[in-house]
Amino acid sequence: MKNLLVCALVAVVAVGAGAQVAPDYSFHDLSLPDSVRVERVLGQLTLEEKLSLLSTDLGVERLGIGHCGLVEGLHGLELGGPGSQRPEYHRSTTIFPQAYGLGESWDTTLVRRVAEQAATEARYYTQHPASVRRSLVQLAPNADLARDPRWGRTEESFGEDPRLTAAMTVATVRGLQGNDARYWRVASLMKHFLANSNEFGRDSSDSRFDERLFRDYYAYPFYKGVTEGGSRAFMAAYNSWNGIPMAMHPCLDSIARREWGQNGIICTDGGALGLLIDAHKQFPTRAEGAAAIVKAGTGMFLDRYRDDVEEALERGLLTEDDITRAVRGNIFVALKLGLLDAPDAPNPYKEIGRDTLAPAPHATDHARALAREAVARTAVLLKNDGAMLPLRLDSVRKVALIGPYADNIVQDWYCGRAPYGVTLRKALAEELAPLGVELLYATDNRMDSAVMAAREADVVIVCTGNHPYGTRPDWKFCPVPSDGREAADRRALTLPDADMVRQIVRANPRTVLVLVSSFPYALGAVAEEVPAILHTTHCAQEQGHGLMDVLTGRVNPAGHTTQTWPADILDLPPMMDYDICHGHTYMYSTAAPLYPFGYGLSYTTFEYSGLKLSTDGDTLRATFALTNTGSRDGEEVAQLYLRTAAGAPLKLRTFARVAVPAGESRRVELSLPLADAGDWRPAERDFRLPAGARVEVAVGGCSTQLPLRGEIRIKK
Repeated sequence: MKNLLVCALVAVVAVGAGAQVAPDYSFHDLSLPDSVRVERVLGQLTLEEKLSLLSTDLGVERLGIGHCGLVEGLHGLELGGPGSQRPEYHRSTTIFPQAYGLGESWDTTLVRRVAEQAATEARYYTQHPASVRRSLVQLAPNADLARDPRWGRTEESFGEDPRLTAAMTVATVRGLQGNDARYWRVASLMKHFLANSNEFGRDSSDSRFDERLFRDYYAYPFYKGVTEGGSRAFMAAYNSWNGIPMAMHPCLDSIARREWGQNGIICTDGGALGLLIDAHKQFPTRAEGAAAIVKAGTGMFLDRYRDDVEEALERGLLTEDDITRAVRGNIFVALKLGLLDAPDAPNPYKEIGRDTLAPAPHATDHARALAREAVARTAVLLKNDGAMLPLRLDSVRKVALIGPYADNIVQDWYCGRAPYGVTLRKALAEELAPLGVELLYATDNRMDSAVMAAREADVVIVCTGNHPYGTRPDWKFCPVPSDGREAADRRALTLPDADMVRQIVRANPRTVLVLVSSFPYALGAVAEEVPAILHTTHCAQEQGHGLMDVLTGRVNPAGHTTQTWPADILDLPPMMDYDICHGHTYMYSTAAPLYPFGYGLSYTTFEYSGLKLSTDGDTLRATFALTNTGSRDGEEVAQLYLRTAAGAPLKLRTFARVAVPAGESRRVELSLPLADAGDWRPAERDFRLPAGARVEVAVGGCSTQLPLRGEIRIKK
């Protein structure tokens, strides 16, 4: 059988339809429509070349189409770090707070700028004369929703709400791909389509929910990433949806390709082909699994596939036309990256990295400043009793800094390798030295070291949280029950160092908890006893400087939670129940949270007033006054929620991060297209708020604190 296939391949190369002795480079012609250029390439590919294109390499050497592969990059380009398997590829890149933290900024402009930096570095390392890796398809963003805080990969998600996550997804896609009409800086490949929010058993689990939740919740960020952001690539998740594994699900073609216009890459996750047989038990042989994947429109395998696809061809389970249809999207992405161009084509990104005398993008003042700004803008002030913060370091003699992450910036599984790292200890020492203030330091409370330092100090900062990959990079290794990572869900929500924190507060009530974590904690007594709590996430190279900007008040914190922080793990519904209406997220939970969705404090206070609602038949507008009633300049995240039917929950629909100087007011307008303002309507197949509908509108700074309320009837 194998010999017969080899003969067939030789025959196709020699005399098969479309095979060319001399390549036809008419696909270089920029005056042709993109679709025509793609077909000009497909029409002359041999079967062998089409089979090769089912891999992660977009190149076709015979046609001069350069090799190009995939690279991770959720919060900075990943060319080193725990998940990197190729030391020869390790290069320094700018590393920002985790995606979960970037979401907490509620700042789409910041998120876009972070993505631009990562994409520029990908171009730089791909096109530099000394390049050892050509990678222009970036596996970012993660558009999955963090519906449950026990999910081990919560760190990769922007949060639990579909509209917020969609806005951050769109911003990331646009930042990565750029704003050129013809070319992309890099291609944004979103992960993981769809409803992939459990790690234990993910290789065979089945996420069960109806089409309404598919449209309103799980698919919405992907839908917007394609239709509004312009992404033309995503990865199919490991799990099934209603009994069918996502790598071969019909919705890949019927919805993503035909409805949304996703005419680019759809790839499997790593090992997904084998899991169809071994875990999902869908087929007795890998050849049948490979055929199902390709026929579904998935045109890229992230694992071994070649023998299986060839066997599927031999057995008549696949045709060459099936493979052509599957790889068409790969060629389109190559076109958008400029790989189908002649060398003199006017690609605005092609010179990045060519100048060997120019500094690397990660080594610039811009990169350092952006990394620092990102830390400060993503920090969430959860508690500040007695105006404990900001700190007045010029009025103290000794400061105690305690905790495992006070002098340790740790990476997550998909983190790159930063050129440097400024820990909180280093940044604090820089501030204290000119003031003559003594810095006491302890990593933990062995031999009472933390408590003794706390007693001696005027103020204490405790810096603790989770370890993003379980202290060593072994797959599935996560020894602390409340830690989580890829392949390991959290089994607890308790803070590991809670007892130490409480002992420190008992020794010195003037204690600030800097919680460095990838997800929420049920803090229990810690939340009651510590006077000030500031949340940040892991990985950022400027973590120390950014935190000190907030702790000292140079930056007024304005981050807000993007996920409900439960008061107790017992408040959560069963994790494997994917019907969020049964108690998941702020929309459907009936338990009082520790910190609600959309919550965040400031060093100043804000007042909302004067709500006016209007609609012109196309757009709903809410205008109101936002007044800074405190003594510090600050920013507020103004949030608009809608209730579209009696008994339905209030749901976030849009938001804006607004700067207001101390004592001043700003007139804010939040607008929402009526075509996208409602829930999914199955009969009409859209999200439109229908004419005549009466809608409740609520505006405020948190999902549970919405002082402005109104009602409006949509015009006919």
